[in-house]
Amino acid sequence: MEKVYNPYEDLLTIIDSVAGMLGYEESDYSVIRYPERELKVSVPVEMDDGTIKVFEGYRVHYSTLRGPAKGGIRYHQDVNAEEVKALAGWMAFKCAVVNVPYGGGKGGVKVDPTKLSQKEINRLTRRYTAMILPIIGPEIDIPAPDVGTNADVMAVIMDTYSMFKGHSVPGVVTGKPIQLGGSLGRTEATGRGVMIATREILKKLHMEPKGTPTVIQGMGNVGSQTARLLNELGLKIIAVSDVSTGIYKEDGLNIPEILDFLSVRGTLLKDYKGEGIKFISNKELLELETVVLIPAALENQINEANANDIKAKIIVEAANGPVAVSADPILKDRGILVVPDILANSGGVVVSYFEWVQNIQSLAWEVENVNAELEKVMVKAFEEVYAKSLEKNTTLRNSAYMVALERIVNAKKVRGIFP
Repeated sequence: MEKVYNPYEDLLTIIDSVAGMLGYEESDYSVIRYPERELKVSVPVEMDDGTIKVFEGYRVHYSTLRGPAKGGIRYHQDVNAEEVKALAGWMAFKCAVVNVPYGGGKGGVKVDPTKLSQKEINRLTRRYTAMILPIIGPEIDIPAPDVGTNADVMAVIMDTYSMFKGHSVPGVVTGKPIQLGGSLGRTEATGRGVMIATREILKKLHMEPKGTPTVIQGMGNVGSQTARLLNELGLKIIAVSDVSTGIYKEDGLNIPEILDFLSVRGTLLKDYKGEGIKFISNKELLELETVVLIPAALENQINEANANDIKAKIIVEAANGPVAVSADPILKDRGILVVPDILANSGGVVVSYFEWVQNIQSLAWEVENVNAELEKVMVKAFEEVYAKSLEKNTTLRNSAYMVALERIVNAKKVRGIFP
């Protein structure tokens, strides 16, 4: 019987592995192997036809050692407790690797949002917010958008929370609309971070960005922003995909045209009629001959089953956990470099931190300031991770987790164990 993929087990495997490489005893880091708090809620919603449906919801605080929990809320039909725990843990390490003063959290509702009307999504969001309200807040846990949610969902969460508190609390979520205290540059922040990580690894390998063949799996917010920014940087994007199909063109796709086409709500790549394109499957896309492969969809896309078929020279993880732990040694043996998710896609949480700071201080930064500060944080984190990989002669994933684990363990040592 085939083993069911468990992302939380992947996380624990990485933690144990890098803790050993750092020479930690189990008592040094054992606290970090367990989520601090897990909340499971039922979310009854009155549907447009008057029937009542009950959805499962989750919110997990993995660690608050370095600050309030921080992490997105996911609306997806495959959401489950183990996935949310793993995503919350990844957030704790992601915040630590870029050294922002947050812990890690994550939330989700098991629902296919494409099958709900806007009014049903709003009612679902308000009830879910009410159910997790005791454990969220600007000083406790700050949600943000994730798969299946967006700025509009964050606006509803912020309004619901504020109604309960009796006054406006913009700092309860990040990724909000600008009118409610959202930050300029937040929408493209994760994609911009992926672009910076891609640019920096090419620099380390003495490779010119211009004309570098690149494949992007997933054209949601992160994938599309990454495609736009890498295209502007001069990389040659030869294939992209969404849930409907992949498209390929050896001499490079017309990215501005594709983004314009996808900007209409509900539009899918299967209906795109670009000149000279070839439709390909997700499997074919992942196995294309390319220099850079950017998985920007869901976790476990590259695993033991297909790792030997990957032909990219560099994988930059724009999604959370797209390369399974079981695939890492195979990719390493084949000389494929992986820039890990906790570094590559951390631009979103960095600018979420900037948004939170702006809310607390009642300030609004210019987009140039946001992007310049993001550049500084991302480049510094990349250099620290790269230097650690050379020092320890290990993969970038291991070195990123080492940098993060050291910071979390040190915070625990200073704080001690209560009581």
